Amino acid sequence: MERRVKDRIRAVVYHAPRDVRVEEIPRPAGGMLVAVDACAVCGSDLKAFLHGNPRIKPPMVMGHEFTGVVESAAAGFEPGDRVVMATSVSCGECFYCGKGWTNLCARLAPMGFSFPGGMAEAVAIPDLALRRGHVVKVPPGIPAVTAALAEPVSCAVNACETSGVREGDTVVVVGAGPMGLINACVARAFGARTVILAEVNAMRLKQGAAFGLDLLVNPAEQDLPGAVKGATGGVGADVVIVTAPAARPQEEALSLARKRGTVCLFASLPEGKHEIVLNSRLIHYGELRVVGSSDSTPAHVRRALDLIGRGKVPAERMASHRLKLDGVHEAFKLMERGEALRVVLEP
Repeated sequence: MERRVKDRIRAVVYHAPRDVRVEEIPRPAGGMLVAVDACAVCGSDLKAFLHGNPRIKPPMVMGHEFTGVVESAAAGFEPGDRVVMATSVSCGECFYCGKGWTNLCARLAPMGFSFPGGMAEAVAIPDLALRRGHVVKVPPGIPAVTAALAEPVSCAVNACETSGVREGDTVVVVGAGPMGLINACVARAFGARTVILAEVNAMRLKQGAAFGLDLLVNPAEQDLPGAVKGATGGVGADVVIVTAPAARPQEEALSLARKRGTVCLFASLPEGKHEIVLNSRLIHYGELRVVGSSDSTPAHVRRALDLIGRGKVPAERMASHRLKLDGVHEAFKLMERGEALRVVLEP
């Protein structure tokens, strides 16, 4: 018997700050239709709920960390294929796309912001995303809940590649939120011999203890530069990745790196509070590299899936909570209280 396709679906829809609703909406049309079975809630989703986001044109279906099964065939994809996305869709025409830096596209159009996202029973993948190669097949054997985390893992892959993390390195990750832990695990997967996690929130630091890292430091109670020097024979870290969205950790990260080391500013700061003061003497005399890392490309997503599939990144442990779409507000509360790593909604 032919399966009847519903003409309406349930979705998490952003209307305004503090106004996010689970609604019935028309089934998406156009593009490649994907039946979503897992969508993680990102920190940017929480920020949009709490404070709004000028890039979102409401009403908009939220969610960009999603996976699902193809329902309607498209070039290169067949019904039944499991897919994920590099979810910030590039234009293919700007200077940055011409360089292959699609994550830095001048007209970046993210799912859940510019296009309806994946916190829904189904999502239509825009034709532009298909043409630009933003849709990636998931290898067999990766469950939906962990496949949904390919997008955040891909952002950490970008950070570790940009920072040049290599076999045998010492890597310090400042900030033990979900993206801090993901960066720490990806650094280990890249071959880092020693991974040090720094966090002032005791609950977050306790969560980090479950991930087999080498040293956990609370800078509010311990001397972080001293701990890093002690772990490296007085030299300093090869790479410091700052995932804490605060000015002070970004400023102090320079003191943790060895000469010719790299400091990666993974977290952004809010508009109006984005200026920091860096010690130019440390940069000059230490020949330090200070880099940023933003978003990811399809190549990063493919590498993330490979790491997840080979068990190099414990994505299943990152998915600390699993809720239905109706649980989106509970997800926001868990994230606000710092109790969740990644909450995955299962439509």
